[in-house]
Amino acid sequence: MFTRVLTATDMMEACDVVVISALEIAKKENAKLYVLHVLEPTYFHECGPLETVRHFKTGEEIAASAEYGEAVKNELDQKCSGALAPYGNYEILISYGRPSVEVRRWSRKCGADLVVLGAHAGKVEEGFIGNRIGNTVEDVIMLSTVPVMVVNRLVPREKFDFKKVMVCIDFSQSCRYAVDFSVKLAKKYGSHLHVFHMAPARQTGETMSSSERHDLQKRLLDFCGIYDKVSHDYTIAEGTHPSTEILRYADANGVDTIVMGSHTSMSDKSWYVGSAVERVSAGSSCPVMIVTHPEIFAKSEK
Repeated sequence: MFTRVLTATDMMEACDVVVISALEIAKKENAKLYVLHVLEPTYFHECGPLETVRHFKTGEEIAASAEYGEAVKNELDQKCSGALAPYGNYEILISYGRPSVEVRRWSRKCGADLVVLGAHAGKVEEGFIGNRIGNTVEDVIMLSTVPVMVVNRLVPREKFDFKKVMVCIDFSQSCRYAVDFSVKLAKKYGSHLHVFHMAPARQTGETMSSSERHDLQKRLLDFCGIYDKVSHDYTIAEGTHPSTEILRYADANGVDTIVMGSHTSMSDKSWYVGSAVERVSAGSSCPVMIVTHPEIFAKSEK
C-alpha cells in the first residue's frame, strides 16, 4: 500500500518519535524511507529568502553552504543510525527553504505515497499536547495529494498493525475519499473498521428519536457504501464538539489509527483545514491519517 514514505524532522539531538513512527510503517510495507531535514532561513526578505541559517550546535548565523548542508546530513545520519541502520532502506535528505514547501516538493520528487509529520514540530519529545498542529503541518495537509499521517507522541509498535481503524464522517467530499482510503487500509491489514459520526446535540437537551437515528443510520450506510467489503460497524454519537467525541471513542475502543477527510472549507478560493481535524491530530493517542479528495484541488484551481 505504501512503497515510499517521507517524514520530516527538525530534531538534531536524537532520532525523534516521528521518524521512528515512519520507520515502523516502512518496515511493515518494506518501503523506502526518506528522512527530510529543512534548513530554514533565519529570516525572509521581501525579495526572497536570504541564504543564512543558524548553526545547529552554536546557534550562530552562518551561510547555508553545501558544506554546512553535508555536515547537517552527517550529524542527522549519525543520530538516527541506531534506529535506521538495521533497516537499511532509507535516505537522509537536506533541503533549504520554507519547511511546508520543501516537504511537499520532496514528496513529489520522491514519489512518496505517505507523508509522516509531527503535530507540534519539536515539542513531541517534551510531552507537549495542545490543540494546534502548527502552520507547517496544516499547509502540507491543505496541499498534499497523498495521505498525511500526524503523530504527536510515542506510539506503541503494535498500533502500526492497524487492526482497528476508525473513519470519521461528516458527509463532506473529503470524507467520501477518507472512506475509500480506510476500506483499502482495512483490506490490506485485515482490520475492523469503525465508522463514526457525531450529530450535533440539541440545545434543549433532547436526544434523537429512534426514527431520526434510523434515518441518519441509513444515510451513513448509503454515503459510505461499505456493505460487506470489510468487517465494520457504525456509531452515531451526539455532542457539541466533534473532536472531543472522536477522541473519546478512539480511546474507549482501542483504535489504532483515525482516518479523517481534511474537512476543508472554501473561502475566496482558499482551503482551510477544519478545526476537528486539527484538534484530533493534536490530541490523539494514536496516529491520525488525513486525506484530501483530489477534486478539491481541481475546484481550487478554477
